[in-house]
Amino acid sequence: MRLWGLILALPCLLAGCSTSDLVNAFAPRDDFRLVAGLAYGDNPRQTLDLYLPVGAQGKRPVVVFFYGGNWDSGHKEDYLFLGEALASRGFIVVVPDYRIYPEIRYPAFLADGADAVRWTWSHIAEQGGDPAHVSLMGHSAGAYNAMMLALDPKWLGDARQRIASVVGLAGPYDFLPLVDPTLKIIFATEPDLPRTQPIAYVDGAAPPVLLVSGRLDTIVSPGNVTRLAARIREHGGRVETEFYSLLGHITLIGSFARPLRFVTPVLDDVTRFLEAPYPAT
Repeated sequence: MRLWGLILALPCLLAGCSTSDLVNAFAPRDDFRLVAGLAYGDNPRQTLDLYLPVGAQGKRPVVVFFYGGNWDSGHKEDYLFLGEALASRGFIVVVPDYRIYPEIRYPAFLADGADAVRWTWSHIAEQGGDPAHVSLMGHSAGAYNAMMLALDPKWLGDARQRIASVVGLAGPYDFLPLVDPTLKIIFATEPDLPRTQPIAYVDGAAPPVLLVSGRLDTIVSPGNVTRLAARIREHGGRVETEFYSLLGHITLIGSFARPLRFVTPVLDDVTRFLEAPYPAT
């Protein structure tokens, strides 16, 4: 498998392609079936890809994954390696695109995320998924999106109780004051900035949460995990944390790719957590 990965990666290396192209070149293609470009809205960026595990029996647990990119970049196709990783563990993976700056500002990307989740609940049974076991997961800005959907009832209302669990990878949950000039523009639509922070919506009613960070992360401080976890515990919520000493912001998400997944236990830890409310069959 690693030899085939090197063969697939060689043209990418010679062409000087992106990091996502490189890690995707190592991803096997025989353990999932890709259904690409399904629309959950009318905008060209309101589409999603499905990664369906090959050979899975019965209704499968589902993970909706939101990628990061500072809310101004990102494409679902870049995360084939992530879809493959979780599909190889038996999950159906939903990877939506969503509208980003400069087309939109806060909170339009959260509205898109909520629509993608509602689409999943309504349609995933058609693909062998179990709508009663849908978890949310995200990295960086995508972890923010996932956490806001789970914590702020504005987006999914009482239906947020249908979320099985939430995994946040290196997410910004308590990141005021804003320093980045682009973020100041993106969030300028909200005059009360504390209302944009996931930590402000903790009420103890959220589904189980796993917060993950790399201790070498210099882009999103691991303190975001520490503070949000403490707030959830204060309100009687269920939360686990994992910190990885040798990982930073990018290497954390990269650890889902082959062969990097064998270096750190991130995929194993995430799988264990996601399977907790849905025992493996």
